[in-house]
Amino acid sequence: MRTFPLSRRAVLAGTAATAAVATLPVLQGRAQAAAPAAGGAYRWRNAVQGGTGFVTGVLFHPSVRGLAYARTDIGGAYRWDDRTDRWIPLTDHIGWDDWNLLGVEAMAVDPAHPNRLYLALGTYAQSWAGNGAVLRSEDRGATWKRTDLSVKLGANEDGRGCGERLLVDPRDSDTLWLGTRHDGLLKSTDRGATWKAVTFPAAPSATGQGVTLLVAAGRTVYAGWGDSDGTSANLYRTADGTTWKAVPGQPAGTAAKVPVRAAYDRHTCELYVTYANAPGPNGQSDGSVHKLRTTTGKWTEVTPVKPGGPTSDGGTDAFGYGGVAVDARRPGTVVVSTNNRWALVDTLYRTTNGGRTWKSLKDEAVLDVSETPYLKWGADKPKFGWWIQAVGLDPFDSEHIVYGTGATLYGTRDLKRWAPQIRGLEEASIRQLVSPPTGEAHLISGSGDIGVMYHERLTASPSRGMASNPVFGTSTGLALAAAKPSYVVRAGWGDNGNGAWSNDGGKTWAPFKAQPAIAKDAPGPIATNADGSVLLWSFAHWDGTTYPAHRSADNGATWTEVTSYPKGAAPVADPVDPKRFYAFDTATGTLHASTDGGLTFTARATGLKSGDTEFRLVAAPGRSGDLWLSLKGNGLYRSTDGGANFTKVGSCWASYTLGFGKAAEGASYPAVYMVGSTESITAVYRSDDEAKTWTRINDDQHQWGWIGAAITGDPRVYGRVYIATNGRGVQYGEPA
Repeated sequence: MRTFPLSRRAVLAGTAATAAVATLPVLQGRAQAAAPAAGGAYRWRNAVQGGTGFVTGVLFHPSVRGLAYARTDIGGAYRWDDRTDRWIPLTDHIGWDDWNLLGVEAMAVDPAHPNRLYLALGTYAQSWAGNGAVLRSEDRGATWKRTDLSVKLGANEDGRGCGERLLVDPRDSDTLWLGTRHDGLLKSTDRGATWKAVTFPAAPSATGQGVTLLVAAGRTVYAGWGDSDGTSANLYRTADGTTWKAVPGQPAGTAAKVPVRAAYDRHTCELYVTYANAPGPNGQSDGSVHKLRTTTGKWTEVTPVKPGGPTSDGGTDAFGYGGVAVDARRPGTVVVSTNNRWALVDTLYRTTNGGRTWKSLKDEAVLDVSETPYLKWGADKPKFGWWIQAVGLDPFDSEHIVYGTGATLYGTRDLKRWAPQIRGLEEASIRQLVSPPTGEAHLISGSGDIGVMYHERLTASPSRGMASNPVFGTSTGLALAAAKPSYVVRAGWGDNGNGAWSNDGGKTWAPFKAQPAIAKDAPGPIATNADGSVLLWSFAHWDGTTYPAHRSADNGATWTEVTSYPKGAAPVADPVDPKRFYAFDTATGTLHASTDGGLTFTARATGLKSGDTEFRLVAAPGRSGDLWLSLKGNGLYRSTDGGANFTKVGSCWASYTLGFGKAAEGASYPAVYMVGSTESITAVYRSDDEAKTWTRINDDQHQWGWIGAAITGDPRVYGRVYIATNGRGVQYGEPA
């Protein structure tokens, strides 16, 4: 989960023991995935956006030049390939049933064994989410073994920029430590294969942060504790691997309430700790930086700038401190980051004398985002960053610094020129996909946090960046007129309007001249009829509250309420007849249809499965009244009479989302693409015979967790399919 930097609107949301140890990929709850059927081999790639998600951790290997790892809150982990200047995804094998493991809570490397890598996975610590797991690799993440935990982790919750919470013990490579949010400290003595809770001085809380960081200082291990009240201890250490004690003399007060990150300077024997009054990334308004000389126990405050000062507009310069990295080559050289500093914009501070003086690297920074233009966010120039909690300093190059933001990873090689160092790392949560039948772009995507993008090429970040006029945070609707594909409409969360239209296929946009009052607080899905003469806009708040839909016949200049439309339902336009719209009421299991251009709706088929807002209705291109309804585990249904009757499709037992692409050679019906289940697993399928038979087209190494939001084929390229993932951007596949 990230925050859009203009509006700052938030988008989206015991003891431990091991369960089964397995070699990945493994799916929980159903049989292990099988390889694609013969003839189904595909090549999979990201449609390049250029990051777009919160990079929560960066870790340079201390012993190997050019080896680094990155973690994200919902998009998995990555390894840096120094030869190609690209990040390689390491967790795409995580399947549908294991979607909660695509968030990476922490990672660890072994300085003595460069090929070993450990990941602690678990996106949410809520009751409805699955337990966490630890992955361990002997080949830098090429293959994995997995241990399931009986505790929950929270890679997409408050405090996800803290850490690392996973550590290889400096005295014994077989021993690992794992800090949890609600279940104390865990220890493994067999390289992560099994885990047990250990005695720790601070009591875990059901709602707190627990252990926020683990760091080695020589042969001693330090642990940060995030549930202090500001007066009690929040930093502990063990020298023998058994007994943990509070560190004497540690700083107290609001500005040092939560230890966020720590780094050790082995040359000076000093441990640097960043603090804030909240775990972040949101909610921090105070913070500090302190160092501990581990040989003497002396603490020194070295805060670069204390929060709370005035700003030029009469506000308050409120923020916390986040990332910290120590230069392995130069004693006393340290970099720290501010976090949640919205008034004056976050920065990195660098010292070369142990914190006596600091320099803001933002002040002389030259940002080049030409490779990822969306980072301008509709403005003239990009900001240095926000949500900076991940900071890495190359141990072999003192001027190579990288830092993560809520949308990218910036890097420099000279401390002045900065550019996204993000190739290969794509983390968007995709909501809508449109593949136009004509025009320059083969893809238009709608995402959480970054609105709509017009992909004139699939191999480069869109040159126009995010769709502007207006700029949206999260996209809630995207549609084109089937008989007039140059006409596109979109809806979403924006500060200067919530709907817009395009007459050039999505290159440029104009806001609706007016919008219903509810659109500001509850923008929902939008549709346009076949010829683009009518708009139908549905409204639903993020908390689940629904409102009456509205209709416009003058390109958004005026709107009227459609009282007969089922509240909150996603509108679907007939691709041939401009007078026909459809909507499936998930609350009652009823298909509603309009034959008067959306003025009125009447119930048609009834008695279908109800109660799930993620049921999806789609219309087959080039055919009037040909509707397909995905009812998740209740199967796939089809109507050829405009929704009067539906027949269950017998070739699959589960369908989560469906789309269409160019027909196979010699076929008269479009290729059908589905995320669903034909046997025991949830996978990606293609059918060339109207869903009579299916071919699985993804494989065990390309699963991407939950992929139930949208799928569509390319109407101009047979076999090409686009998949919306919840954290790995747009994946597109083509026959190998």
